[in-house]
Amino acid sequence: MHTHSFVTYEEFGRRFFEVAVTEERVAAAFAEIAGGEFEMGPMAQGPAGLAKVTAKVKIQQPVARRSVGDTITFNVRIPLVIELIIDLRVDKQRFTVDGDIALRATARAAEPLLLVIDVAKPRSSDISVNVTSKSMRGEILRIVAGVDAEIRRFVAAYVADEVDSPASQQAKVIDVAEAVASAWD
Repeated sequence: MHTHSFVTYEEFGRRFFEVAVTEERVAAAFAEIAGGEFEMGPMAQGPAGLAKVTAKVKIQQPVARRSVGDTITFNVRIPLVIELIIDLRVDKQRFTVDGDIALRATARAAEPLLLVIDVAKPRSSDISVNVTSKSMRGEILRIVAGVDAEIRRFVAAYVADEVDSPASQQAKVIDVAEAVASAWD
C-alpha cells in the first residue's frame, strides 16, 4: 500500500535545494574557504615605500542569512580581527582592527547535476572596519595615511583572490550525482 504523496520533479528539485542549501552548510563552507588566520607583509607603503606594513589577520566564524525567492541567495558576514603594525623606521605604530566582510552568494543548479554556490567578489565597500590606535600619533597617522581605506582595499583584494582559488572553486561545487551514487553503494 502506497502512503507517499507524490510531487513533480520540479517540486522535488526546489525542495531539494531548500533542504540541501542551508544557512549552516553555507556558513561552514565559507569557514573552510576563508581559513582561520594569515599574515601579510611586510609591504612597502607610502612615498618611496618608506613605511613597512605588517598585519596578522584572524578570520572569525562566518554567519549566513538565507533569502528564498525565485533563487536562493545568502548574505554572508565574515567577522575579522587584524593586528596591524606600521613601521615608520623612526617608530612603530600599532593598530587593532575589527570588521566584517560582507559577501553575497547564490545557490545554482548546473549541468550535469551540480549544486554550485556562486559567490560575488567583494568590493572595498563590502568591507567594514573599525580601526583603533594606542596613541594620538597613531590616530593622526591613521587619518593622514588613509589606513581604513587601505585595509578595506587590501582585504577585498585578498578575499577576491581566495574566491578564485582552486580550493575555493572546488568547495563551491557539489556533484549531486556522485553523492547519490556513493550513498547507494
